[in-house]
Amino acid sequence: MKKYLLILFIIIFPVNLFSQRDTSSIAILSNQKELIREPNNVNIYPVPVRDNTFTIKADKEISFIKITNIIGQDIFRIKYNAPQTISKIVLDNPRRGMYLVVILFNDNTRVVKKVMIEGTD
Repeated sequence: MKKYLLILFIIIFPVNLFSQRDTSSIAILSNQKELIREPNNVNIYPVPVRDNTFTIKADKEISFIKITNIIGQDIFRIKYNAPQTISKIVLDNPRRGMYLVVILFNDNTRVVKKVMIEGTD
């Protein structure tokens, strides 16, 4: 009886490992497809932000920009009636720290980028 259990264990155990490996490779492939589908090429410069101004440049037309601090408070919002691909942002004395820039495009896709803002000296 012990021989049969040992043989059964030897046969089933590698099959389980192989099936788990296949499942993880499928998950990796699906994640790669999602990465390929990133909708827009967005550049924010200069990084880190100094002098309270920075520029956002995108391949698509930007219709809305929102900047929030890490705890979710809005510090800047702008909606464009005539969408544009380049936008210069001037902030009113932001504190030094990390901020999230949410960019909404004409086709209702959005991109969220992180920006480090340095304090003025």
